[in-house]
This record gives sequence, C-alpha cells and structure tokens, in this order.
Amino acid sequence: MTQSQTDSRALRNALGRFATGIAVVTAIDPDGHPIGLTINSFSAVSLEPALVLWCLDNHSHNLEAFRRASHHAINILAVDQQDLSNRFATWPTDRFVGLPWQAGAGGAPVFPNCCATFEVANETQHLAGDHTIFIGRVERFNETADLVPLLFHAGQYRKLAD
Repeated sequence: MTQSQTDSRALRNALGRFATGIAVVTAIDPDGHPIGLTINSFSAVSLEPALVLWCLDNHSHNLEAFRRASHHAINILAVDQQDLSNRFATWPTDRFVGLPWQAGAGGAPVFPNCCATFEVANETQHLAGDHTIFIGRVERFNETADLVPLLFHAGQYRKLAD
C-alpha cells in the first residue's frame, strides 16, 4: 500500500524496514563531562579522506554540546551490548555511572568490547530537515572481527542468522 509522505508514523515504520547496526556516539561537553546517546544513523561517507556520518535530532538536549565537541567516538555495539544501547537511549539518567571507558581522541569516551570504534574529528555539520548530519574525519579506529553486531529492525533488536 502506498502512503503519503505526510503520514509520519507510516513513514517511520517503512524506514524501520531497513536493518541497521546500533552505535553509541560519545563526546566531551564544554564543561568536560562525557555525553553520549544511542544511534542507528551511522554510515561511511568516504575512504579518501576517511569520513563517516551520523545524525542527531535537532531537539536533542545534547545537540549544542555535540556541535561544539572537537571529537566524537562512534562505538559500534556487539550483540551482547543491548544493555549499553538501552542505557544511552534512556533519558534522564547519568549514563556513565559505573561504566568502564577510556578517553579516545579529544577525550571522547571509547567503550571496551565493541565490534568497532571510530574516533573522529568533528569535521562539518549540515542541517537537514529535523536533524543535523555530523560528518567526522576518522583519526583512529579499532575493529574486533570476531564479535557479532547488535542489529535493529522494525522497532526491535535483532541478531544475525546464518
């Protein structure tokens, strides 16, 4: 059935048919505190130069802090990190209490045991509708090839199947 583009719930449901990975993007705010949130809007942009992007709702309380941060870390979650995804998708809460992490480029928090982590310089931002697109230049990355990624499809967490 064809829907009108003005039916936002139907559009959101249709967009949810695209399976994505789950990541937690982090940074250090202007006061020196770690911030982070769960995203599934992550993509490679370019290999030369190495650029990636992620998107943030323009109504996010963290928008200005992410705009001003020199760096972001994009932590690609493994299948056993669903609790980490939920923690960073919940508001309000002190997301970093009791959580192990290390400072990456620009101090952005990097989590252990992720499928991959990209430490990126906050290169440019573009306003696009109700979101801001952040493009970051990859300065460092890490991959753990034997980990299975956490996926999201049709509003639910999913696992890869052989």
